[in-house]
Amino acid sequence: MEKVIIIRYAEIHLKGKNRGYFERVFAVNLEKSLKGMRHELHRMSGRWLVEKFDQAQAEEIETRISRVFGVHSYSLGYLVGSELDEIYAGVRLVAPREGTFKVETHRGYKRYPMTSPEISAAIGGRLIHDFPALRVDVHTPQNTVYIDVRENGAALVFGSFESGAGGMPVGTAGRGLLLISGGIDSPVAGYMMAKRGMTVELLHFHSYPYTNEGAKEKVITLARILSKYSLTARITTVKMTEIQESIHKHCAEELNVTLLRRFMFRVAERIARARKAQCLVTGESLGQVASQTMEGLASSNAVVTLPVLRPLIGFDKEEIITLAKKIGTFETSILPYEDCCTVFLPEFPAIKPKLDYIEREESKLDVETLVNNALSTAEIIDL
Repeated sequence: MEKVIIIRYAEIHLKGKNRGYFERVFAVNLEKSLKGMRHELHRMSGRWLVEKFDQAQAEEIETRISRVFGVHSYSLGYLVGSELDEIYAGVRLVAPREGTFKVETHRGYKRYPMTSPEISAAIGGRLIHDFPALRVDVHTPQNTVYIDVRENGAALVFGSFESGAGGMPVGTAGRGLLLISGGIDSPVAGYMMAKRGMTVELLHFHSYPYTNEGAKEKVITLARILSKYSLTARITTVKMTEIQESIHKHCAEELNVTLLRRFMFRVAERIARARKAQCLVTGESLGQVASQTMEGLASSNAVVTLPVLRPLIGFDKEEIITLAKKIGTFETSILPYEDCCTVFLPEFPAIKPKLDYIEREESKLDVETLVNNALSTAEIIDL
């Protein structure tokens, strides 16, 4: 008998003949998440087992597993032999001593000589005999004992299912570049794309000296939090000061943010292609601010050819805040440091600017030189 952590994956089982590829990436991500922790990771027909770990580190190991995309659920339990006496020995370690309970059995090994109900009845009967304060309730029990009979003479015994992060293993759905501002929305957008299996790199724009080092450190902290969910631990920063000063000096004030977003997308696309990213990712939500109207979004899209993914496009602010709190980025995101979009913010920004008007104002600028100058300030921070 051995204490183990049982990991079950989410959508991977739907992948048919490609399942092996997804399982391999999933295993690599699990190993990355458990780096520095003593353990062994073994596959068991649709399950992964963490074995030979330090019992004192069990809680930390479970926390790390809970953040790995692709994990449907996990349980702390026991790996035992498949003989009924061996199963019962494990059950005694996870079963309650009083109150109501039921035994729920699953047989991955269908040739086992007893059916699932027969196993449940036999184990339940032994528990009632040994612990008279227990009562069976198969409908609304206070406790459930789970038995999972596997192949090769093994069974798993545990007392609860803990929910995992779900989704698909990071690294199975291409590469994207997230424009991360330091606000509430963009970290959540990166989390959601990583949950769908995308490898997400991070790009942050700043406007030093209008924005200070505190704003930069805030974004680095957010990047560190996101990296716990298997995102890349690397962030690129680009200085937008010259671009913003040029827009402010030469162009219509109400277009300050609209024109800045177009430059951001141009710079981001250049960096994305250099990183072999296949799309840009933003935290934009339709109608949330003036630059996120359909006209504003179309204006930004018009200057790039890479796809722009906006996973929060239909979310309201409360829904985004709920997710930010869930993943642990909210408290950092609301720290009072400005990002570059608040520099030279017009009193009355354009809500529905016409594209020909935008292009006419933008023609007053040396776009290519400004983009190249911004790219020359790029700094890669390895976390």
